[in-house]
Amino acid sequence: MKRVILYIIGLFLLSLGVSFSIQANLGVSPVSSLAYALSLTAGLSIGITTILANILFVALQVILKKRIELRELFLQLLVALLFGFFMDATLLLVQLLPNPEILLTRFAFLVISLFIISAGLVAYFTAKLPLMPYDALTYVISERFDLKFSKAKITSDLLNVGIAGAVCLVFIQSLGSIGIGTILAAYYIGKVLGFMMPRFKQPLHKWIYRGVKEVNLEDEVPMKPIKLKL
Repeated sequence: MKRVILYIIGLFLLSLGVSFSIQANLGVSPVSSLAYALSLTAGLSIGITTILANILFVALQVILKKRIELRELFLQLLVALLFGFFMDATLLLVQLLPNPEILLTRFAFLVISLFIISAGLVAYFTAKLPLMPYDALTYVISERFDLKFSKAKITSDLLNVGIAGAVCLVFIQSLGSIGIGTILAAYYIGKVLGFMMPRFKQPLHKWIYRGVKEVNLEDEVPMKPIKLKL
C-alpha cells in the first residue's frame, strides 16, 4: 500500500512539474512534448492529449513486440488515465498562481519544474510499480533494436520532440511545445535526478518496508499475466 501511495505521489509530482513548465512557456520536457503539441493544435485539454499520446505509445509497444501481456496493457492504460487526470488538475492549480510574464519569472517556473519532475521521478522509480507507457516504450525499443537503455532513451526523446515539432509547424506555424526549456529539461532533469536519487531513495525504501523482515524485491513473484499474441 505504501508503494501505491508513493507511486501516485510520484505521478502527481510529475504532472505538477510539467504544468509548471507549460506555464513557463519556454518549451516542455521531451516526454510531454507530443501531448502538449496535440493540445496546442487540436484545442483539447492537456489531460486528454496526454491520454491520447500514451495510447499511441502503448500501440507502438504492441507493434514492436508483436505481443502484449493483457495485464500490462490494462495497467499502462490505467496509469495513462490517472496521469491525464493529474495533468488537467495540476495545470488548473498552477494557473491560480500569477502568470509569469517577464523572462526571469518564466525561467523561475522552469527551474521549479525541473526539481518537481525530478522529485516525482524519485518517488515513481522507488515505488517499483508499472512503468508509464513512454518509459515502457523506451525499454521495448532498447530490446527490439539491441540498444543500451541510455541510447534508446535518447532515440525516444528525439523522435518524440521531432514529431511534436513537426505537428506544431504544420498546424500552428511555430515550434509550440519545443523551446529552450525542452533542451534544458532533457539535460538537467538527469543531473537533478542523479543528485536526488542517492539521497532520498534509501530513506523512502526504508519507510516502505518498515517492519517487514528480510525484504528482497527480486524475490517477489508477480501475478502470472495472460499473453495475447498479435
